[in-house]
Amino acid sequence: MTVNLTLLSGCLAPPPFEGVGRPAPPGALPGTCWDTLIEPARVETITEQVMVSPPDTAADGSVTKPAVFATETRQEITRPRKETYFQTPCPDAMTREYVSSLQRALAARDLYQGEITGTLNAETRAAIRSYQKDIGIDSASLSLRGARSLGLSAVVVDR
Repeated sequence: MTVNLTLLSGCLAPPPFEGVGRPAPPGALPGTCWDTLIEPARVETITEQVMVSPPDTAADGSVTKPAVFATETRQEITRPRKETYFQTPCPDAMTREYVSSLQRALAARDLYQGEITGTLNAETRAAIRSYQKDIGIDSASLSLRGARSLGLSAVVVDR
């Protein structure tokens, strides 16, 4: 059984950006790692009263038969689904030492109160999300922008 699984795993294509498993945006440099923010579509249910038949009126203007109305309900997309890519540090950079530095940087900003373990636990991810909300990234995955603003990743300077 193990031999068969090993043979089958060789048939599967590696993810587009190995280690992350998500496709990169068009034009992304090879060897870069990405994640996405997915903002679901907002769908609203709209209920309206529509006139099925108008009222009948006499010559003097009096109503002989009232109008007939029906309730119609429909759903309308008020905001389409939105997918936004953001660059992340690649998995090979996320060493125990790097994550420990991340935890210390978040603790210095009063966002992380746990032990410095060097592991991306739930408390660390919650602190990452809290930190990144201020820079417009509502994700528990560390963005490269967030890592750079924390002083954890090198900043590329254009010359």
